[in-house]
Amino acid sequence: MSEDRIVITDRIAIPVSELSFRYARSSGPGGQHVQRTETKVELLFDLAGSPSLSEEQRGLALSRLGGRVDQQGILHLVSQAGRSQADNRADVLERFRRLLAAAFRPAKARRPTRPTPAARRQRMEQKRQRSQAKRLRGPVSSDE
Repeated sequence: MSEDRIVITDRIAIPVSELSFRYARSSGPGGQHVQRTETKVELLFDLAGSPSLSEEQRGLALSRLGGRVDQQGILHLVSQAGRSQADNRADVLERFRRLLAAAFRPAKARRPTRPTPAARRQRMEQKRQRSQAKRLRGPVSSDE
């Protein structure tokens, strides 16, 4: 990761100028330090309007990151785990990089499989046992 852009894959790099950051006071205990410093970092990235991504890349990222993107198409990530703003900023940038890299990773092709003969036999045996148990619950005939 260089200073001016974040390398997502070998073909995709996002300039840091496309990211915006908001800072706020972190929650939780910490005494004077946490009450006086704005260490919580929120990263905002306009995923729907990014000029660094092609239309296909934007669509793919929006579909795979749907829950993290708001209605305007802006991706929000927050970090407040560290004690300093610099630590939290580095953490949120790394999470951003990993998240987009995972979104652009090609999905594995599903290879359809069939149940093994042993699994089929076991399934049929379980169905027979279940059928027998249900048959025994039925009404009792008068000749018994």
